[in-house]
Amino acid sequence: MRHSITGKITAIMISIVAGTVLLCWFINTTLLESYYIEHKQRALLDTFQMVDFESGDEGTYNDEFLIRLEKQCTNSNITIMIISSDRTIIQSNVGDDEHLLRQFLQLIFYTDNEDTEILENTPLYMIEKTKDSRLESDYLVLWGSLQNGNMILMRTAVESIKESVGIANRFLAYVGVAAVIVCAIIIYVVTRRITNPILQLADISKRMTNLDFDAKFQSRGRNEIDLLGEHMNQMSKTLEKTISELKSANNELKIDIEKKTEIDEMRKEFISNVSHELKTPIALIQGYAEGLKECINEDEASREFYCEVIMDEADKMNKLVKNLLTLNQLESGSEHVVFERFDLMEVVSGVVNATAILREQNGIQLEIYGQKPVYVWADEFKTEQVMMNYISNAIHYAAGEKRIEVSVVPGPETVRVEVFNTGNPIPETELVHVWEKFYKVDKARTREYGGNGIGLSIVKAIMDSFHRECGVCNEYNGVKFWFELDSRSQ
Repeated sequence: MRHSITGKITAIMISIVAGTVLLCWFINTTLLESYYIEHKQRALLDTFQMVDFESGDEGTYNDEFLIRLEKQCTNSNITIMIISSDRTIIQSNVGDDEHLLRQFLQLIFYTDNEDTEILENTPLYMIEKTKDSRLESDYLVLWGSLQNGNMILMRTAVESIKESVGIANRFLAYVGVAAVIVCAIIIYVVTRRITNPILQLADISKRMTNLDFDAKFQSRGRNEIDLLGEHMNQMSKTLEKTISELKSANNELKIDIEKKTEIDEMRKEFISNVSHELKTPIALIQGYAEGLKECINEDEASREFYCEVIMDEADKMNKLVKNLLTLNQLESGSEHVVFERFDLMEVVSGVVNATAILREQNGIQLEIYGQKPVYVWADEFKTEQVMMNYISNAIHYAAGEKRIEVSVVPGPETVRVEVFNTGNPIPETELVHVWEKFYKVDKARTREYGGNGIGLSIVKAIMDSFHRECGVCNEYNGVKFWFELDSRSQ
């Protein structure tokens, strides 16, 4: 292929390798010699500073320092000589002291030598690059005065760095050519392994345009191309499934119609439930109001009884309407939820105290398990509604030992509140329905205390607005309702 990925990648990689080799060659040629000279110059200066620091008035050195000096000179290939003002050699590490001293003195007093180049000149020392005429070798020489008045002379040989650079560059050229050839072969082989699956994918996509979904990519690993191939296989399955679904559109329309019918039935059932809940109190109010109007019972006690019945039934209807409005606001999301930090134990204690008279009338014992304080993040008023519904429910359905237990259990991220009452368990098949509107497990008991089956629906809606969980489960001797609240600010 004229514009194949293999050719482009191979050309790019060969250019990168060749460019890297040329860059290394250029750096070797232009900078290596300067770097080498600077390194040797630094070694001389470090040795000078070490000797100058150890110099004393007597001009003598201890054995420890001499060992360190010898090690420094050996490692850096430095020849050193320390002489006094009367040309007495105090310290030297060369055999022919007199010959080296003459060379040093000639270098010091004859500075117009054309083979000498001054590299650094300070009041304390001078560093020069010079050539030994006898050995035809280049040296770096440092000479200067120590703090005790003695003179120090040092030199280090500078190997033929230009020759070393030439050898290094030739070697680099051989290695570079070999690297480019090997790189070209490797890149070509690797890119062919990459592009072959791409060509396979291109063929599969062409077949898919003709609605041929039998072509599948054979994955050989877990790299990006294999993942692309697997996704194309999934896309092929999805397209085939979508076409099948389009062909069954009529069936889907029937299902939508059935859902609409089901929603209409739920609406009718809701209206029927509300009508049923309101029918009895309205009939009672109407009957007793007519009795008062016709003066069926003229005594004061009877009229007071009629009025109490009317007021009681009106109060039930009022509670039902309020609960329906509250539930509607919660389910529609129009009810504003205010999250604040408060002590949950205070809310629990307040609800327990508010229901004390009702518990005494029914002979129910209540126990609270939990330590103060327990802080949570929620809407305090709505949390109180949940607790009131749970405890009221427990009071109305408590049987047997007639005992209620309220437990507040802190966790790492949430606080769990459990309300348990002794009595008959809820049938397992009905546990999931207790949160539904107007659902009553024991209809006779619910009518007895005036319940309308909305309380637990309100609890569920409140907990959904908190984005927290609530639930119910049977115990061996009763029923336990629970809910959870956040104990963290986030």
